[in-house]
Amino acid sequence: MSSQNLDELDDSSAPLIEHLKELRTRLVWSALAFVVAMILCYLVWNPIYNFLTRPICAALEDRGQECGLILLKLQEGFTVAIRISFFGGFILAFPVIGYQLWRFIAPGLYRSEKRAFLPFLVASPVMFGLGAAFAYYVILPMVFSFFLGFQQGPLALPDDPAGAAAGNSHLAGIVFQGSVSEYLNLTTRFILAFGLSFQLPVALALMGRAGLVSAETLASTRRYAVIIILTLAACLTPPDVGSQLVLFSVIYGLYEISIQIVRRIEKTREKELRAQGLWDEDA
Repeated sequence: MSSQNLDELDDSSAPLIEHLKELRTRLVWSALAFVVAMILCYLVWNPIYNFLTRPICAALEDRGQECGLILLKLQEGFTVAIRISFFGGFILAFPVIGYQLWRFIAPGLYRSEKRAFLPFLVASPVMFGLGAAFAYYVILPMVFSFFLGFQQGPLALPDDPAGAAAGNSHLAGIVFQGSVSEYLNLTTRFILAFGLSFQLPVALALMGRAGLVSAETLASTRRYAVIIILTLAACLTPPDVGSQLVLFSVIYGLYEISIQIVRRIEKTREKELRAQGLWDEDA
């Protein structure tokens, strides 16, 4: 191989090496932010635990029961603290991770592309927060009320008259004694699932901005979207028609909002291309 070809090979590989170095730097900063956030959450894991258990405590209080979760294993308390630290650390470090992602891809974008992409980067954590809040304040109370309804016996139904309780004394009681680990697993799964579900408008709008989907395509596939959203609602919520309808209404509403956002993006793009004389009616 000639020296000229070797020089061309070195020149072509240099940008790749620089990109890999930049990627390594951004990954290191993201990992460092996550570790720091996880340590901070570990230091205050008790208040976070108290916040996450408010929905189940409120549901038990409505039924006249005391709120308490049990540790099934000796080391489960430490495991719970670590799990809360991971969960809180991910949410707390999410803006930093998103910023590092932006710093990595921004140099390869034109100024107009940066202006177009930046709103999606800001909207993503906002929509995640809205989805997490919706799960915490709306869905979880309905879910816990549904599951606690399967209890029976005088301990589970303190408002039961004394005579009725005595008449049913031969029945085996069913009383909730939940595991801390199992409860946190269910609660965090709901919060993360709804937070990600609320990314639907952001994802579709970004795909529309890139020309991967159109408002006409999204509108013509409504029937398939309804089936997918119904399936998702049935999987994420208990077999309670009320909570399933609430979830379906919210996600389908986000789908319709996404169509309007993509349509507005297409009109803006058409207006810009017409102003530049690049719009093709046939296309």
